Amino acid sequence: MDIQLKIEKERFEALFEYASMGILVTDETGTIKMANHFLLTQFGYEKSEELIGKTIEVLVPRRYDHTHHKHREHYNQNPGKRTMGVGRDLFALKKDGSEFPVEISLSNYDTSEGMFVIAFVIDITLRKGFENELLKQKEQLELNNSKIEELNDALEEKVDLRTSQLQQALQQIEASRDELTKALNKEKELGDLKSRFVSMASHEFRTPLSTILSSASLLAKYTETVEQDKRNKHILRIKNSVNNLTDILNEFLSIGKIEDGRIEVRNTIFNVKDFFQNICIEMQANAQPNQRIIYKHKGDEWIKLDSSLLRNIIFNLLSNAIKFSSVDGEISFISEAGTDHFSLCIADNGIGISKEDQTHLFERFFRASNVTNIQGTGLGLHIVSKYVELLNGKIHFKSELEKGTSFTINFQTTPNNTL
Repeated sequence: MDIQLKIEKERFEALFEYASMGILVTDETGTIKMANHFLLTQFGYEKSEELIGKTIEVLVPRRYDHTHHKHREHYNQNPGKRTMGVGRDLFALKKDGSEFPVEISLSNYDTSEGMFVIAFVIDITLRKGFENELLKQKEQLELNNSKIEELNDALEEKVDLRTSQLQQALQQIEASRDELTKALNKEKELGDLKSRFVSMASHEFRTPLSTILSSASLLAKYTETVEQDKRNKHILRIKNSVNNLTDILNEFLSIGKIEDGRIEVRNTIFNVKDFFQNICIEMQANAQPNQRIIYKHKGDEWIKLDSSLLRNIIFNLLSNAIKFSSVDGEISFISEAGTDHFSLCIADNGIGISKEDQTHLFERFFRASNVTNIQGTGLGLHIVSKYVELLNGKIHFKSELEKGTSFTINFQTTPNNTL
């Protein structure tokens, strides 16, 4: 049995002394009991006697003295296999006072003499050197990446600047092209309008001028008193022809003012019911003998609008209703005023407007295909739409061939606009 124990002891000493890592054994008080040759070499000691009997703190850097005791006591209370310093660097103190990085694993065993702690110490200086070198390379790589990103950012800024400049240049070219296109279209439109104006004027002016000339010639023949009725007839024809010419010229002047933006809106408060009734009486004189204008008003009688523009709107719409209705037709005119709105509707049962013509109804010089034998310039409804727009209103219409046409105009008002 003694021989067997001796063999076991020799085996332990061989493993302990010739292990390729530092091994240290302490008791519960932290006193060093054993240290193998590898550990002595790691820490710069020549003999184990230099460490045996001293506390483990002799191998710990002085800056950790105040915490190492607590860690050792905590381990004694909860012993077991564990790795020290997880997540942080550990350093050991050599005999000459220098420090080196280590990795330590702890274990424990119990004997009749008490608990002992075994520490396996690995010098990781070389590994730390590699890690530091890798860290430096990583930092250098990050620095290089940062510089590359800065260069990329600068390049992107230059690209963005050049792109922006190119886009601005393209926009300027596009704007110039659009302006040129608009100018060409405007010139073409003006040419078309000129042609349409000349065609319309030559037709519309010729008829009343021919009437004036023929009536004036005939008046010279009626010299007798008994022929006064005939003279009155031709005088009336001359007056009507002059009025038609005046209306045409007024329409041309209105278009010019609208195009130049020279029309100013001057709102006043007035009694709309009385205003429209007077217009209806005036227009009834221009109606055919059996035509009737029936006017009705609902709601408040006082509104705030430009009465001059409103008068022109009503004159145009009633004139059209008279011209395009039958000789015994009835023309309905309804107005309505509330605290926040004002509307009017003029409807006739005349010849109506085809679906094809309705899309062009408010264009300049446009005349429906079924009114070529009725006098007109094709400017009236265009002027009406522009006046309604100036008054911030909306105009709508409904029409069907041979069943008549109705125009509805709506204006938004506020309580301050009414009395």
